[in-house]
Amino acid sequence: MEYIQQLLSQFELGKESLWITQVFIIVLVTLIFSFFQKRVFSRLEDKLTNTKNPWDDLLIGAAGRPLGYLIWLLGVLFAAEIVQSQSKALIFGVIDPVRDVGVVSILIFFILQLIKGTEKILVQSQEKDGEHDFDKHTVHAIGKLVRISVFITGGLIMLQTLGYSISGILAFGGVGGIAIGFAAKDLLANFFGGLMIYLDRPFKVGDWIRSDDKSIEGTVENIGWRLTRIRTFDKRPLYVPNSIFTNISVENPSRMTNRRIKETMGIRYDDANKMAVIIEQVKTMLRNHPDIDNEQTLIVNFNSFAASSIDFFIYTFTKTTDWIQFHEIKQDVLLKIVEIIESNGAEFAFPTSTLHLQTMQSSGVPD
Repeated sequence: MEYIQQLLSQFELGKESLWITQVFIIVLVTLIFSFFQKRVFSRLEDKLTNTKNPWDDLLIGAAGRPLGYLIWLLGVLFAAEIVQSQSKALIFGVIDPVRDVGVVSILIFFILQLIKGTEKILVQSQEKDGEHDFDKHTVHAIGKLVRISVFITGGLIMLQTLGYSISGILAFGGVGGIAIGFAAKDLLANFFGGLMIYLDRPFKVGDWIRSDDKSIEGTVENIGWRLTRIRTFDKRPLYVPNSIFTNISVENPSRMTNRRIKETMGIRYDDANKMAVIIEQVKTMLRNHPDIDNEQTLIVNFNSFAASSIDFFIYTFTKTTDWIQFHEIKQDVLLKIVEIIESNGAEFAFPTSTLHLQTMQSSGVPD
């Protein structure tokens, strides 16, 4: 400013014209800085769009508008200080608080832009290749928590810059938090239970889950901060408090890799000499079946001597996990086993009883 004043003094301007000229120059310089900032960021965005890394695009995109706001904020307030030096109006006493609050607000806006962009990148990455161990509901939930934290922290910083002591607020919050904790113990337990579901991800919306501990089974429709809504297989809604999931074992069949076929079959004792051939043919059939996963365990063995049959069992896995398609495959496998048994002249056993009668010889004694 001293340099600008020396420069303007050479033009022999009046005192009033001098400060007006200074304000005009500052606004003009602010406008020039803002113009070049937009041009530079626009070119950077065009170049970074062609790269495969989305994070540099996010950084430039999130910083563009906040930096423009910061340039105008500092420029306008700088001009206001010059006006303040010529005018003693009380309104100019808010310049410093406005500057502090404005800088904090712009910083909060920049962080919120980063959070929003990060959510978008993570969700798009999940939808594109599905390699990440999270889903969009988890991303949005964590994003909400981070945004709330940013707002609270930013509000406390603003109060501190305005001269208010936040130590009393924090102390009151601590005491109030203890009181609320005792009064709303179950509510907080459900809240943190929901948070653990989002972080640990034992299941997500759309998954089929079950738990023998609480007789819970169905499809997850919604995961709230207090309740999880599950649609049972008879189409009834089941509302489960989130705190329940921290104390029970949950099975997630939706994440199974294969479905298992495990069956025991019995043939007659009269067909025992055909058992080895039947077992070998059933093994061959399963190995050649297009819907059986041969990379998983495959067992066909003579198993036991039962009361009315000699039993063998099959233990194998299908490639699909779809419930309806699994039963179609299982039906096809069982029918093929029936054909193999019948083609070898054997029969399935069924419960039978044999009664042996012994003939009594006459003793020669008259009745």
